[in-house]
Amino acid sequence: MTTFTIHTKDSAPEDSKPLLKKSEDEMGMIPNLHGIMAESPATLEAYQTLHRLAQETAFSKAELTVVWLSVSVEHGCGYCVPAHTAIAKKMDVDDEIITALREEKKLPDEKLETLRQTTRSILLNRSNISDSERENFYKAGFTHQHLLEIVCVMCQKIMSNYINNLAKTPLDDPFKDFKWSKND
Repeated sequence: MTTFTIHTKDSAPEDSKPLLKKSEDEMGMIPNLHGIMAESPATLEAYQTLHRLAQETAFSKAELTVVWLSVSVEHGCGYCVPAHTAIAKKMDVDDEIITALREEKKLPDEKLETLRQTTRSILLNRSNISDSERENFYKAGFTHQHLLEIVCVMCQKIMSNYINNLAKTPLDDPFKDFKWSKND
């Protein structure tokens, strides 16, 4: 079986080298995911752009974590769940929220639970959610903007989840303490 190359700034295609430098400058490292994506400069650039845009949404840090982890858990991404656990901890998201998301349990906050349920429904039903699901989402305090931004963040996670699952991306050292698998 052919394995994917985890590129460095030296081995990457020329157009990916500045993108990997950007990752290193922003994160203090080049995550293995980015090293794999570097094989396709367009893919790495798209992912970096979507990641930046996800952080510019109207979601709070806890809400963004709910979307990131809900999608990643549903896709069984053994790379993104640990990575976003580490990111959530750096963003000071409550451990109870992180644990519930990783274990697919009800969240302790009703608004966040509504966001989790809506995100999962959009994902599982290919955006064909019911009118009652929409109404519950809006009653919880979310807006049309939030509904659209779930899709934006979901696009980022679909890219990384699918690529990680295809490439069997090994965990980076900073994420190893948060190892996770769908069957745990």
